[in-house]
Amino acid sequence: MVQVTLTRSDPLKVSAAAGALAARLPLIVIEARRISSILAAGLHGRGRAGPGEAFWQYRNLMSGESTSRIDWRRSARHETTFFVREREWESPHAFHLWIDRSASMHFCSTLAPLSKGDRALIIGLALADLLVRSGESVALMGLTRPTSSRHVINLFAEAMIAQPVDQHDELPNHPLTSRSEAILIGDFLSPIDTLSKRLASLSAQGAKGHLLQILDPAELSFPFAGEAELISLEDNQRLDIGDAQSFRSIYLERMLSHRESLHTLSAKIGWHLDEHLTNAPASDAVKNLLMRMVAR
Repeated sequence: MVQVTLTRSDPLKVSAAAGALAARLPLIVIEARRISSILAAGLHGRGRAGPGEAFWQYRNLMSGESTSRIDWRRSARHETTFFVREREWESPHAFHLWIDRSASMHFCSTLAPLSKGDRALIIGLALADLLVRSGESVALMGLTRPTSSRHVINLFAEAMIAQPVDQHDELPNHPLTSRSEAILIGDFLSPIDTLSKRLASLSAQGAKGHLLQILDPAELSFPFAGEAELISLEDNQRLDIGDAQSFRSIYLERMLSHRESLHTLSAKIGWHLDEHLTNAPASDAVKNLLMRMVAR
């Protein structure tokens, strides 16, 4: 892992990145919708009574309740029973989604079918669609307000095209409350000190959170041999490491240490951390994240 100094953004590179994203998004959106549709077959709403607007069911008027709650049209069909229209419970909080679009997410080895970035987008968009289907509202951190629109995938895709990112897309200083729930999807390969400060800021108000670390299988196995050179995707800096097999043990030790530190950090703030490899089905990651939220 190489520490480099990031240079100032190049507007031409940012524009090119936006164009490249726009070209890839149609297929990404199709895959996200496909996964959402498959998983939605087993998705059910909350089905709990509360102050929402959507009608849920009728029930008998209980002793002590105000007669203003009686649905007289429904009750007129019965001589002795009064009925109340019960509305479905609506969650007062929103999910806040962040999808890492930095240059490091462009990495894709021969062991994976697509880049970390594209996989993160597929998972994030599919999850947003499923949350909306279940009656939740979702925001894209720094780009959109919370929405429950059934067109959430299109809204998020358009927002990302309209606001492309620099080579280094850091966790945002996004305001969250105790009623907020964050979903952060990225490789989280920044220095632990940097991640610690950003995550502490996001969780400071008691917000719940979920981290999904997206990695290419080559980043865990380092399956390289012979003379090798590491190239930073963020600013094209290079490091000649010599024999890759000799360097492998050093790399694996540092990667393991980083992942363990990330687990410790997430546990410290009370957030969940899951890992997903890009050679595994995206649907598995979406389903696992959804189960985490249902179990909250």
